[in-house]
Amino acid sequence: MTIFDVLSLLCGLALFLYGMEVMGDGLKKSAGSSLKTILGKMTSNPIKGFLLGLGVTMVIQSSSATTVMVVGFVNSGTMTLMQAVGVIIGANLGTAITAWLTGLSGLGSGGEAAASFIEWLKPDSWMPILAVIGICLIMFSKRGKKKDIGAILLGFSVLMVGMSMMSDAVAPLKESEDFRNILIMFENPILGVLAGLVLTAIVQSSSASVGILQSLTATGAITYGAAIPIVMGQNIGTCVTALISSAGANKNGKRAAMIHLYFNIIGVVIWLTAYYIITSLVDIPLIDQTIGMWGVAGVHTIFKILSIIAIGPFYKQLVKLAELTVKDKGSEKDTTTLLDERLLETPAFAVARANEVTAQMAMLSTDALLKALTLFDKYDAKLCDEIRDIEAKADTLEDALGSYLVKVSASNLDEAETQQVTKLLHIIGDYERVSDHAVNIVESFEELKDKKVEFSETAKNELAVAREALTEVLVYTRDSFSEADIAKAQEVEPIEQVIDHLINRIKHNHILRLQRGECTIELGFVLNDLLTSFERVSDHCSNIASCIVEISKYGALDMHRYIHKVHHDSEEYDVKYKEYRRKYKVAKEIDEEA
Repeated sequence: MTIFDVLSLLCGLALFLYGMEVMGDGLKKSAGSSLKTILGKMTSNPIKGFLLGLGVTMVIQSSSATTVMVVGFVNSGTMTLMQAVGVIIGANLGTAITAWLTGLSGLGSGGEAAASFIEWLKPDSWMPILAVIGICLIMFSKRGKKKDIGAILLGFSVLMVGMSMMSDAVAPLKESEDFRNILIMFENPILGVLAGLVLTAIVQSSSASVGILQSLTATGAITYGAAIPIVMGQNIGTCVTALISSAGANKNGKRAAMIHLYFNIIGVVIWLTAYYIITSLVDIPLIDQTIGMWGVAGVHTIFKILSIIAIGPFYKQLVKLAELTVKDKGSEKDTTTLLDERLLETPAFAVARANEVTAQMAMLSTDALLKALTLFDKYDAKLCDEIRDIEAKADTLEDALGSYLVKVSASNLDEAETQQVTKLLHIIGDYERVSDHAVNIVESFEELKDKKVEFSETAKNELAVAREALTEVLVYTRDSFSEADIAKAQEVEPIEQVIDHLINRIKHNHILRLQRGECTIELGFVLNDLLTSFERVSDHCSNIASCIVEISKYGALDMHRYIHKVHHDSEEYDVKYKEYRRKYKVAKEIDEEA
């Protein structure tokens, strides 16, 4: 390899990771309930997942591409780990088809014609079409959904280009005699496994590595005894692509890649040990016989089938092992496991458990927003990543709670339980949006940092007042739900109205500063984004508090009626509104009143 091959390899790696990121972001935005439902049905049990992985990989002839897609789905929350494990196991077997197709070249023109036709099924053949469709959707579509689908297609295309560039960069090694001889220079089975592992990790394709081994069988120098450990090692080496793809993924994305790795490592340990024991106790003539192209394909397939037989029944333990390897920080736990469907048999317990998990979601979303507000004091890149992690957990909780509550609502509930389920279904949506706005605030501060600009001292002081009011309304909202405190819920609406007034005043003041040349339009865009997030968060707090009061007081959900009544018929509201107006003022108001 030359220095240019190394640079090409690094460029391919960069494109691969970027494509993974773009595809993942597109999936997160577009993978609504429809895609999750489709994938859920196709992977509703390990057998269906296995068949899906097997079928897809047999068509596209790349377990790496299938596994990378699975990592992307898991990373975006579109697929769970339990759904992914069956697909990954199926992909491991599906890739064996390539070895059989390679053997077709030995059948003359008919075999070559068949192999040529199937070549069109590989991603490299139809990926340019996806790229063209993707960029057209991004450039010419006005609707967000189509743009997101375009991002998925284009991200996958960039990912495949990166994978192809990495393969092409190391392609000269395939023709190197010294490199090829690595496969046949070891008599020790363990060293043979390592040779297959290293070779496949370098070329990043078990199909290519097996193809090299098949081509070497023409020399007559490779026996079944030498080929079996090499093939085992090749199955571990192929995991490197999925591991690379998980570099920028969240914890579950990394766990999906680890499931792929552990499946192959455990399979090799089991069957290499069996190979050692059998060959030491029994003299098998086949071991010393020369292997051919079809023999390599057979060994490759049989090993994968034996691994599935040995490990497949323990797929849950495989997921547990991945979760133990990629641990949650500190005492962090997967809250969704609390939503045990066995509780559905006793609806009262199921509703209580859903309420408990919703309270945890309320804590998470509020924590994300409060952390985001601290960025006004000091920008912290690690904190930004932490906020994004919290937002991803809130999204997962909303999905899990929404599905669980729908199932609960189908049970035989009394009136109070029905009202509680209705309340929770409304509240989880609002809290999910609160966490989204925490990320929006993060993005605003990242923009300020990237552009190396900052607000004027006057703007900072005005935003500090709005922050203080927003913090108070967030805390009242959170505590009113977790403590079932109607009094605190009734504090929310007057503060929300004051926040609306503050935002209008701050926007007006910014326009005055802009006219005097004391601020810029560029900063105005960022300021407007921040104020929009403030306003929307306070609106969601108002929705949550109104829901709590309406359900608790009147046993019904009519938030518009509640807000209208509060604004027009409540002396207590008027008193509190004036109190909060005095508490939260910006300089312009003080000057005017003075």
